[in-house]
This record gives sequence, structure tokens and C-alpha cells, in this order.
Amino acid sequence: MHLQEAILIFAVMLLPLSTLTGKVTFAQVLGDDTLCLQGFLDALELKDGDLSSWTETALKIPCTGTSGSSLSGVGCNNNRVYSITLNASDLGGTISPSLASCALLETLDISSNHLTGAVPANISTLSYLVNLNLSNNHLEGNIPAELSMCAYLNVIDLHANRLSGLIPGQLGLLQRLKTFDVSDNKLSGPIPLTLSNTSTGAPRFNASSFERNPDLYGYPLPLETAGGLSIVAIVGIGLASGLMSLIVTFTAACVWLRVSEHGYAAQEGKISQLMAESR
Repeated sequence: MHLQEAILIFAVMLLPLSTLTGKVTFAQVLGDDTLCLQGFLDALELKDGDLSSWTETALKIPCTGTSGSSLSGVGCNNNRVYSITLNASDLGGTISPSLASCALLETLDISSNHLTGAVPANISTLSYLVNLNLSNNHLEGNIPAELSMCAYLNVIDLHANRLSGLIPGQLGLLQRLKTFDVSDNKLSGPIPLTLSNTSTGAPRFNASSFERNPDLYGYPLPLETAGGLSIVAIVGIGLASGLMSLIVTFTAACVWLRVSEHGYAAQEGKISQLMAESR
């Protein structure tokens, strides 16, 4: 087979992908790390001096050897980007969907920054992702249910954001998940049983993973109402009130029976006296 024929066949194989999105490039198909990092950088709002090592030249070759990188916060393995760790780096802007192009990414830690916007659902295409930490930002919107497709996830830390909506029950299907924290958000609805209990009934994650979400409820959170009284307390008050009512009713019935008994006795006495006089 000639080289031109091989190139043509390869291009035809890629054609369906390009028609799906309208603008898929070779770099995207191959999971190009340069595209990933450049897109990530473009979505950020930086101050002078932030990520100064992320130059145009450095981005073209993000991995300078099997495990090295000239880009701050970037880790490489076998000449591929496998970690982005830029926590507490004073970053603003949004999280770019281009991160999905870092096909071998295992760690994404961009916590404790000033990031806004939504959590990109296409992060789910990162098949090797183990550690996802987006905590302490200003992220909004729903938690993507698609994250359940990242089968190797050990850590999902989304606490201290502004996320809303339901917690996707699909996340409980992640068998390797050891750390899960969505506290301090605006989540609502019930906590999925797949995240609150194991298959044996033991607790999977404790209450601290879900606290400070005003409209979130269910085990392992304490049972509370908007007035601050626990359900147990309310039930106790109800039972006590019912018992007191029963006692009052029973006492009243006893008094009525006693009065009635005395009344009947008095009537019987009068009848007996009349009968004696008539004789």
C-alpha cells in the first residue's frame, strides 16, 4: 500500500468523528496534551506573574523528557501529562472543557482558587482520572452525573463551592471511591443511598461529607427541620402529648363511671325504700 493511500484511509476513518462535532482536529482525536493545556490556560483569568512558565514555547512541548515538565504544576509520565496540580494559585476564570484532551490525566487539583462557572461534563472522558479536587472555588451548576464514567476515581472533592441540584446517585457506583466531599454547597434533595450506605448496610461516607447544604437531607445527616427541632424530638413530643391525652381521657372516664355508679346506687336505694313503704 502506498503512503498516500494509507493517509487517505486514515482520513476516511476520522471523517465520522469530524462530522459529529464539526471541528474535530487531529490533535483532539489523539488527545493532544498541548491542546489540553492551551485551552485550560485560555479559559483562566490571570494576574501578572501567574503561570509565567506557561509560555507559548513551553506549551508546544509540555513534557521535557519521560517525567519532567517546564510548566509549573504539570507532571509528566512517559512524555504525557498525567497531573495538573495548581491548588492555591490565585487562578480566576473558568474550567475549560479542553482538559478532556489530556487523555492520560490521573490528577486534577485546582482547589482553593477563584474559579467560576460549571464543572465540565466531558471530564468524564478522562478514563484514568483518580483524583479530582475542585474544592474551595466559586463553581455553580449541577454535579455532572457523567463523572460516574471515571471508573478509577478515588477522590471527588467539591466542597465549598456554589453547586446546586441533586447529588447524582450514579456516583455511588464508583467502587474505588474512598473520599467524597460535597459539603458547603447549595445542594438539595435526598442523599443517594449508594453514597450513604455500603452493600452491607455500614456507612460509606459520614455526615461531614454532606454538611452545610441547607436543602439536603437523608442519612447520614441528622434529622432536622427548619425550626431546628429534630424529628426524634418532635415524635417524642407527639407521643408525650398523646399519652397525656390518654391519661386525661382515662381519668375522666373513671370519674364518670364512679359518679354514675353512685347515682345508680342512690336510685336503687330510693326504689328499695319505696317498695318497702308500699308493703
